[in-house]
Amino acid sequence: MKVGDLVMVKRHPKGGLVRTGVLVDVIQKKCWRTTQLGHSVDWNKIDPEPHGIVMFDDNLLTIPATDIEVINESR
Repeated sequence: MKVGDLVMVKRHPKGGLVRTGVLVDVIQKKCWRTTQLGHSVDWNKIDPEPHGIVMFDDNLLTIPATDIEVINESR
């Protein structure tokens, strides 16, 4: 996954939107997953992980790399 790639948000098992966008940056950021770690947040227990900043139309969204699928790699 690198800047300029065409990416898609992975589909949720129960369905949902299929959205494609352009990856404009990759950053490191912490993400607390309540389904795995519970509702009591303790940022000291987790490390930063890669997130992609993806442009959809005129909007920029920060999405965990685990939730992004590369469709077409840039050269």
